[in-house]
Amino acid sequence: MAGSNEVNLSESKRVVPLNTWILISNFKLAYNLLRRPDGTFNRHLAEFLDRKVPANANPVDGVFSFDVIIDRTTSLLSRIYRPATGEEAHPSIMELKKPVTGDVVPVILFFHGGSFAHSSANSAIYDTLCRRLVGICKAVVVSVNYRRAPENPYPCAYDDGWAALKWVHSRPWLKSADSKVHVYMAGDSSGGNIVHNVALKAVESGIEILGNILLNPMFGGQERTESEKQLDRKYFVTLQDRDWYWRAFLPEGEDRDHAACNPFGPNGKSLVGMKFPKSLVVIAGLDLVQDWQLAYVEGLKKAGQEVKQLYLDKATIGFYLLPNNDHFYIVMDELSNFVSSNC
Repeated sequence: MAGSNEVNLSESKRVVPLNTWILISNFKLAYNLLRRPDGTFNRHLAEFLDRKVPANANPVDGVFSFDVIIDRTTSLLSRIYRPATGEEAHPSIMELKKPVTGDVVPVILFFHGGSFAHSSANSAIYDTLCRRLVGICKAVVVSVNYRRAPENPYPCAYDDGWAALKWVHSRPWLKSADSKVHVYMAGDSSGGNIVHNVALKAVESGIEILGNILLNPMFGGQERTESEKQLDRKYFVTLQDRDWYWRAFLPEGEDRDHAACNPFGPNGKSLVGMKFPKSLVVIAGLDLVQDWQLAYVEGLKKAGQEVKQLYLDKATIGFYLLPNNDHFYIVMDELSNFVSSNC
């Protein structure tokens, strides 16, 4: 079975609720159909299989949403989520962009997961998650529809994240009472990876970010760690999967010690002396890349940066997508506290 792409689904079934197991198992099946051995990707089938939802100016779960083109040259789009006040029945575009109210309104720049290749800002699972973040964090959420690999490899996703961050900071209607946009960044899987790399550029450019939230962030390296060896093929993910996605994303000829994959590895950039945003790193104890996530936390600590680690021993990937487990509620409380600590 070494190097196999088969997953022991029965083992996964014993540790997650049934509907979560069905959701992630279906993703796994679809993902296997989409990846080709030659490194190409069946994008047409991917778009067909990905259940999408449109933006909705009429409130759903107390939140309305609308789509905005940020960069026409790259067709970069973001979906904006705002809490409904109860006054808007059928708001116009001008009402959708009315100034935020309240002394401090957090703006969460969100990057969806999918290993740089799957999902989008209008995927149903991420639309639901972003609506939850609005209510839980009392925030405006801007979900970035970044370009995906392998058609758009490194650094396209980072460039799109950077463009979205600058756009958010430039919107007058996102400013709080102190005339500042109070920006946090959040993402899961590849989205967590994007958060780190966009934050690096922001620090170098003097653009303020109040905090980074990384949910099961996608990091790696050339060395095979103990968690990779022990958890390969056990809980939805295989090393063969991970390696395929890194080859699809990284520059041609680069290995997994590239700084995009291994930020504190031999080619990484030192954060010592930098004013890096505070970070919340959520780690699932049954995620095979957890050792790389733990190494990321240690890298931040060694560089003198503020970081909180939340390690959930029996959690698997994707546990935060459905409110059917204790881990979900623990993480949502942590996110709320993390964002509100600056308010």
